[in-house]
Amino acid sequence: MAALVIALPEEAEGILLYPIYLSGCGKVNATIATMKAINDGHKFIINYGSAGSVSDVTGLVEVTGYVDRDMDARALKCELGQTPFEDGIMIGNKGIVCGTGDKFATSKPEIACDIVDMEAYAIAKTCLKEEVAFRSFKYISDSADENSANDWEENVNKGNRLFKTMLYRGGFG
Repeated sequence: MAALVIALPEEAEGILLYPIYLSGCGKVNATIATMKAINDGHKFIINYGSAGSVSDVTGLVEVTGYVDRDMDARALKCELGQTPFEDGIMIGNKGIVCGTGDKFATSKPEIACDIVDMEAYAIAKTCLKEEVAFRSFKYISDSADENSANDWEENVNKGNRLFKTMLYRGGFG
């Protein structure tokens, strides 16, 4: 059975039939929750959460690519987003790319991405390294601008309702 890794109780409210690992915000917390799910024997992780849009993406979307918007080792001759001594920048594929960082985004990041969050890249990388299947769905709650915090608060429940509908229709194992 799939396990859900979700940052906040508001995002997980009313979800039944799936084990839920509430991570809290940020990449470290997301990694810890993901490892707990994997250590409990789950071979398929679904991440759900809210995200800000830095493009024309709206609604509930499935993320296809992940970048770390905090990783800046250009002083070591790496590209923006590249972890030193590792190849590549993006996990996954182009399509809807999520830029993950520990800063709540109120503007477009320097790294190319469509949406921003605080957990998905860490979960994707953990699943990749642990050879666990992974999918991520994000509800666009705000436009990553000066109104983001208020917009998030106003919209987080809308995303929860849409995700639950998609989750139960999708029948994820």
